[in-house]
Parts: sequence; structure tokens; C-alpha cells
Amino acid sequence: MDDKTVKKEAPGRGMVDILAETYEPGEPKGEEAGRWRQKLEGREEKMKYLKNGERYWYNDDWFGSEKRKNPA
Repeated sequence: MDDKTVKKEAPGRGMVDILAETYEPGEPKGEEAGRWRQKLEGREEKMKYLKNGERYWYNDDWFGSEKRKNPA
């Protein structure tokens, strides 16, 4: 495994290896930085992206770790 790992103390398990940061250092540069609309192929893909975002913030039927304790 060539990813960077960090050793941390886990409750009840002792020392464990945790995956460290995997991003490339620096900031995105150029014209294409932050242009999500152009990265998605067609209308259907854009609508799916937006509906997923709305579901995350406004929907009541969530699963697992997405569940909020206090509804928005």
C-alpha cells in the first residue's frame, strides 16, 4: 500500500493505522476550477447531481450516517 498512513489510538483497540490525507497539495488553477456544470455530461446527470444535494439537506428519509438529529 503506497498511501500515507498515521498511527492513532482507537478506543478499546490500541494503536491502529489510519489513512492520511490523499489530496494533492495546492489549489486548483485555471479556467476549469470550480465549474461543475461543465464536468457533467447532460441534463439528466446535472439534475441527478442537484436532486442529490437537495435530498441531503431537505429530505426526511435518510440512511445511516446521513441522518440528522435535528431536521433542517
